[in-house]
Formats: sequence, C-alpha cells, structure tokens
Amino acid sequence: MIKPHGSDALNPLYVYDDAARNALITEAASLPSITVNSATAANAVMLGGGYFNPLTGFMNLADSMAVSENLHTTPGLFFPVPVVNRVEDASGMAVGSRIALLDPNVEGNPAIAVMHVEGIEKASQEQIDAMTQQVYGTMDSNHPGVATFQAAGNIFLSGPIQVLSFSYFQADFPETFRTAVEIREEIAANGWEKVVAFQTRNPMHRAHEELCRIAMDAVNADGCVIHMLLGKLKAGDIPADVRDASIRKMAELYFPPNSTLITGYGFDMLYAGPREAVLHALFRQNMGTTHLIVGRDHAGVGDYYGAFDAQTIFDEKVPEGSMEIEIFKADHTAYSKKLDKVVMMRDAPDHAKEDFVLLSGTKVREMLGQGVALPEEFARPEVAKILMDYYQALDAS
Repeated sequence: MIKPHGSDALNPLYVYDDAARNALITEAASLPSITVNSATAANAVMLGGGYFNPLTGFMNLADSMAVSENLHTTPGLFFPVPVVNRVEDASGMAVGSRIALLDPNVEGNPAIAVMHVEGIEKASQEQIDAMTQQVYGTMDSNHPGVATFQAAGNIFLSGPIQVLSFSYFQADFPETFRTAVEIREEIAANGWEKVVAFQTRNPMHRAHEELCRIAMDAVNADGCVIHMLLGKLKAGDIPADVRDASIRKMAELYFPPNSTLITGYGFDMLYAGPREAVLHALFRQNMGTTHLIVGRDHAGVGDYYGAFDAQTIFDEKVPEGSMEIEIFKADHTAYSKKLDKVVMMRDAPDHAKEDFVLLSGTKVREMLGQGVALPEEFARPEVAKILMDYYQALDAS
C-alpha cells in the first residue's frame, strides 16, 4: 500500500488506549483551557485521524509563514497549508505548560485535545495578510475562506497535541465518518492496490458518478473511495446529512457491489482552490489511496481561481517527489446528447455547448425547490428525489 506522507507508518494523534485517554480527560478538567474556533477543532480531528501525517501538532508562526510562502516548513517538510491553533487571547498560558482545547461544536464544550504549549507568538496583521494572500490567492473579504482566516485570532499557540475525541462527527455520521487509519484498514481488507479517491462537498450528479468510472478505468483501479467533507461549509451549501444520503443511494443503485467505499472526514472547507487541492491529495495519500481525481475548479468558490489552476499547481509548485499519490486530471464532465452518454468535454472536440446537458447550480436549486424533476441525463432520479425533498422543506420553512 502507498506510504503515508512524510513517514513509513501513519501516526494518528488520537489516544486509542482507553485508560490513557480517560486519564487525559481527567487531567484536562484541571488544566487551563481555551475554547478553540471551529477550524482549529477540525484541525484537531484531522490530526487525530492521521490525515495531517506526519505533523505532531500545531505549527508555529515561522512554519506557518514558510508553508504559506513556499509549501514547506522551516525544516523542509512539504506541506500545502498552515495547520494552526490561533486564538485572540492567551492570558494565563505559558510556554512549557499543558492546556485543554475545548470543542466549540459540541454541547458543553468538552476537551477535544490536550496540548503541550511550545510557543505563544503574536503575528502582525501584515503577516496574517501575507499568509491569506499566499494560501487563498486573494484578500477579498467576500471569499468565505479569506473571511474565516482573517477573523481568527492573531496569537499562534504551537506544540504537540493528544486528541481525545473526533468531535461530533462519529455521533452524527456513524456510517460515514472514517479516520485515515480506518480507511487504510478497509482498503487493505478489500485487497485493493490501486485506489482512486473522489473528493466532494456536494451531492454527486451523473457527471460525477461517471467521472469516478472514467478515472477507475483509466488507471485500472480496484476501487474508488468517495470521500465527502462533513464539516462546516459556506451558507447555501447542501448539509452533510443530505449529501450523505444522496451519495449512498447513488452508489447503492449504480455502482457494482464492493467497488466503492462511501466515507467522510471531519474538516471545515477552506475554499482555497489550488492549495486545497494539494491538501486533498495529502489527505488521500495518508488514507491509502493511490490516485486523486482533480477536476475543474477543484475546491474553488466563485470566480477566484482559473478552471484548471488546481491541476497546474501540481506541475508548477509541487516539487517532484514531494508526494507519492498520483493526480488524475479531469476535464468538465457532462452528458452528451450526440453520444448518449456522459463524457469529459475534452474527449468530444466536435461538440458545441448545446450538445451537452448543462445546468447551473442556481438552475438546479431553482428546479428542485419548485418540485421540477431534473433531467435523467443530469441526475439519477433517486438522487434528485432526496435533493428535491430537502429544497422543498427549506422553501416551506
């Protein structure tokens, strides 16, 4: 199986030993504590599950700046985005101390991790702005990722952590949430060697479904891991439980048995386009897949990124040998009226735009909200029904 990023074996930071974890939970109750923001809690979940391998905790300011500018830490570890714990107030905390990090997303704010504080550093606004521009490629406050990054505190708490829970993800998505450790185990149990990963924060329409098949056929894969983001999204995005139900229905009805794994991960979307595409590749290498599908405007939002910037970054900014995972570069995929099947547009050079079944996201939401069936060439009827029920309930509320 493909090796994790930066080490021979995966190093999840979740404390799996029950006695050790319970002792830490007891200790956390007596420690100085801080309720972290949602992004930091999601980082803790991802560190706990092994997705951020080989990191042992939160980056300091120097590493955060180096990663933002050059995609590597000061010691030289390749990494595409800063993994940080930023707070507004560090009163009562000292370097060398242990603190409890409290979960903002679970009632009662239980400790999600215990942290050994190695650094407490205040970043200037100029440094925050530089990281924002480098990671997101813009300073526009209308960009949801920029808004979130700029609003976080400017004090960086760095150091190793021990993770005590996976926040709300296991309870809310028991059939879907998986750590990188668990996905590796499932891939091994299936006997899969070549494995394609498909990242999604949206329901899957016919084009997405077929794209998974195209990629699997192209690389002769044994299976496909459909890996959906389960954390916080921007306003207007479809909730994770609705996406989960629609994707499961699609896989159940339209993929051969034992050819897919339907899984999810506990991370808040960055909407960082090219940088987030590289992060997605790192996640998928750590969970054991050999290929990641990177499509048109992967991890993008609005018009902030070029259609294929998330592909070209792997050629232009990712040093050769930095990661072992391979990228399957996909074009926009749609149903061809001429060929009576879903194709990648680059494979149909004789087609005009009107030869494809194309619907904008706005049009899809409008139709579903009005109870109008989507064309079967665009969406499977069983999937469309789940989405229609959601949008009609939304409009009725």
